Amino acid sequence: MSNLETQRTFALVGTGGCGKTSLAEMLLFDAQAISRMGAIEEGSTSLDYEPEEIRRRGSIQPACATYLWNKNRHFLLDIPGDGNFTGDMEYLLKGVDGVLFVIDAVDGVRPLTKKFWQVVRDDRLPAIIAINKMDRDRADFQMAFDSLSALGIKPVALQLPIRKGEDFVGYVDVLAGKALFFGPDGGLTEGDVPAELADDMALLRDVTVENIAESDEMLMEQYLEEGSLPPESLAAGLRAGVIKGELSPVLVCAALQDKGGRAILDAVQQLLPSPQERPAFLDAAGAEHTADPDAPLAAFVFKTLSDPFTGQLSILRVLSGTIKGDATLKNMRTGENERLGSILYLNGKTQTQCKDEVGPGAIVAVAKLKNTRTGDTLCDEKAPFVLPLPPLPPQLITYALAPREKGDEDKVYAAIQRLLDEDITLRLARDEENGDILLSGMGQLHIELSVEKAKRRFKVDIVLKTPKVPYRETVRGKCQVQGRHKKQSGGRGQFGDCWIEMEGLPRGAGYVFEDAIVGGVIPRQYIPAIDKGIQEAAARGFLAGCQVVDFRVKLYDGSYHTVDSSEMAFKVAGSLAFKKAMESLKPVLLEPIVLLTVSVPDESMGDVIGDLSSRRGKVLGSDSAGGVTEIKAHVPMSEVLRYAPDLRSMTAGQGFFTMEFAHYEEAPQPIVDKVIAEHKQGAE
Repeated sequence: MSNLETQRTFALVGTGGCGKTSLAEMLLFDAQAISRMGAIEEGSTSLDYEPEEIRRRGSIQPACATYLWNKNRHFLLDIPGDGNFTGDMEYLLKGVDGVLFVIDAVDGVRPLTKKFWQVVRDDRLPAIIAINKMDRDRADFQMAFDSLSALGIKPVALQLPIRKGEDFVGYVDVLAGKALFFGPDGGLTEGDVPAELADDMALLRDVTVENIAESDEMLMEQYLEEGSLPPESLAAGLRAGVIKGELSPVLVCAALQDKGGRAILDAVQQLLPSPQERPAFLDAAGAEHTADPDAPLAAFVFKTLSDPFTGQLSILRVLSGTIKGDATLKNMRTGENERLGSILYLNGKTQTQCKDEVGPGAIVAVAKLKNTRTGDTLCDEKAPFVLPLPPLPPQLITYALAPREKGDEDKVYAAIQRLLDEDITLRLARDEENGDILLSGMGQLHIELSVEKAKRRFKVDIVLKTPKVPYRETVRGKCQVQGRHKKQSGGRGQFGDCWIEMEGLPRGAGYVFEDAIVGGVIPRQYIPAIDKGIQEAAARGFLAGCQVVDFRVKLYDGSYHTVDSSEMAFKVAGSLAFKKAMESLKPVLLEPIVLLTVSVPDESMGDVIGDLSSRRGKVLGSDSAGGVTEIKAHVPMSEVLRYAPDLRSMTAGQGFFTMEFAHYEEAPQPIVDKVIAEHKQGAE
């Protein structure tokens, strides 16, 4: 087992296109875990290996790697940066102890950067920031560094880039006050700090030393008394500040040119915590669970991947205890025992058998577990422990799927069902009314690539139909109605009779069922059936087949027959009462409104705001910083289902947006008429 004090487990986090996968490639190459650096353009990187990733030149699923740096074991997790594929980020971050947060030197902090940083902060994970792409023409260290203030952090610059013309040739080590230049073999040579950087370096050093001192009272006293701090105090203070989450050290690199990787590997080793230094994991009851190798074994499955040879791979982080092949652990969700086969180290799709035991903090894979999925805790059955699951964001978009060949519906459903094991941000359902297979996900690209994957893996031809907008129906006012179901024709009859009071509730209040039956006018055992009948009828809708929400039903009277009454009869009576109430309450159609956060170059702002207004959007406000305007608007979901290509063309590919569900609002009459007409047409 590796030495836990020197072991590091960290994730690469950053928005799409900032170069995380290339940076991971550089780290693996510098640590000699791979013999040559692959390129995204050639589809040869070790961590992007799915055909869909190679084709679109970007990560769509997390990838794991492990390597030794100065004989110390590191585990690395590369998390995709496209908002379509980051819905499970909080699950993935449960697998690591720290973060290498990547910023693009050309773009600086983007809107999605803020969102990702918030997730990292909420998980109390220490982070090092790497400003990548310092070799690009438009790379601007000062802009990127200044943009970090938008994250509300104390960035501590440890390096200042040295550029000759357009070339990134080295960096100044701010604390040591010396310049280091990249050699042709990836090594570094020491030299003089360029005269034009001397003032900047002195200023940065003062700010950096001050920030380190401020993070610790004793250091602050020493700094105020002596006016400076010795290197060992600075190093210890910096590490303590990073682990507490108060300081965020900033390094520079150019991953494609293999420049700056070794310094990042050193910083990961020196500044990020070991598994034993991270806060304890808490179970659902609030009991603490520390990363103790001698404690009973517990592991968290934070991702499931598909492998062409072994089938399903469960990727797990060891929380406590030590794990070796052939162990038997209890799955706390199913209550069943799982026998683990070989324990595997992953480097992208390459698997190597792990010969030793592995302890806390290790990220390993296990093949062919029979009933384990993402989010499960596996543990020693004598010491039960369940890691509470983080909430998943709501799905943003729903498409209807159909087979190209009629009659293959079950094949399509089964193929997509198998994808759900590895992608917990997908939702699959059937539309009870028209039998459509509905697939919901985090965006258009998410759905399209999931369907592509299903076609490729399971050889099934799937057609994507227009996205479904999740309209809802609701009621206003209050009424009292009777639902009576009576059938008596030969043999045993059916009889159920109920009186309900139904009224609309405020938006977002959901469904409330109140049992106000007294004196046994309806026997106890039939009351749940009435509730169920109402809920099933509400799911089918009344105006346009959309679920009815935000209403209260009070069951207050009724009658029964000693022989002919049954649960079925009362269920039908409940649904009849619901339909009658809907007829008298004048239902309304609600449309989903999303909060759209659009980040665009300042010069595109006018076009984008004009376009949002034409989509019935209400602009809530805009913020401009560093040449980028962030616009927030409430827009009906139906108007932005295919917003990505439109935004791309309006902003020459520079625009970028996130979308989250905000609330439901009453739909205007033309929309109501259109939705009802489409529903009727579909029903016919």
